Amino acid sequence: MTSEPGLRERKKAATRAALSHAAWTLMLEHGLDAATPEAIAEAAEVSARTFRNYFASREEAIVDELAQRYLTLADKIRDRPAGEPVWDSLIEVLPSAVPEIVGDRAKLAALMRVMTESPALRAQLLLVTEHLSTVMAQVVAERTGTDADRELAPRLLADTIGTAIGSSVGFWARSGTDAALPDLIRDSLTQLRAGLPIGAVAPAA
Repeated sequence: MTSEPGLRERKKAATRAALSHAAWTLMLEHGLDAATPEAIAEAAEVSARTFRNYFASREEAIVDELAQRYLTLADKIRDRPAGEPVWDSLIEVLPSAVPEIVGDRAKLAALMRVMTESPALRAQLLLVTEHLSTVMAQVVAERTGTDADRELAPRLLADTIGTAIGSSVGFWARSGTDAALPDLIRDSLTQLRAGLPIGAVAPAA
């Protein structure tokens, strides 16, 4: 059983969240150039030194809040009934959970526009995506009785999940489609499930 975090850990998490939220807000409201470490720290009411204790760059701070939300997907999938096929778990969890994480469509589209102009922000997002895929591969391995370090299948499915989410979210944010994001995610997963042999991996007992 995992113990509840102590007061010190909760305060650190709150400070990290406040810095990331401030970075995100500054970028959306005033542009990437306005989101300097000093401005982010001031908006979060901490020192510039405190900012550097948590983040190595403004780009890391900007994407951290979204990254932390995405990490909750792993726990939601872990909480599904034991023995449930992994594709069933994904289709039950992701269509409802991802839209809650993504939030406002216009803000997400703004982030994507900034990323097209900022190689540093794109690079940071790639690092985050790699970490999230590693975490998801471990979850898949746990639920399928496989080994994420020694077998390809868990990582293949984890990367596929990331592609399905990224493609659905990107299309929804930028295309102006009337389709609801949950429906896009569910359709993506359903199509991938029908065409990928990894779905034959048996769930762990």
